[in-house]
Amino acid sequence: MELAFRGRVIEWRGPAPYYFVAVPDDECADIREVAATATYGWGVVPVEVRIGEVAFATSLFPKDGGYLLPLKNAVRVPQGVAAGDEVAVRMTVRL
Repeated sequence: MELAFRGRVIEWRGPAPYYFVAVPDDECADIREVAATATYGWGVVPVEVRIGEVAFATSLFPKDGGYLLPLKNAVRVPQGVAAGDEVAVRMTVRL
C-alpha cells in the first residue's frame, strides 16, 4: 500500500524531544484496513518512508485512533526540518 500526503511536524517533549507527523484521517482509514496483517505487535505498523531526498524505514505509532509517523533526527536535521514545518511524505506500508 502506497500513500502520499502532507503534514505538519509536531514535537513531543518527554525526557527527550521526539518529532512526528500525524497521518491524515483518510490515510489512517486505509492503514487500518491492513494493520492487522502488517503489525508486528502493539499496533505499530512498519513503513518505508521518503521525505525530500531521504528514504528510511520506521514504524507508525497508533495514537487516539490515528497514527503518528516518527521522524528520526538523522532524517530531520540534514533537511532542516523543524517543528511546525509542513513536509511531503511518500509512504509504503510493509506487509
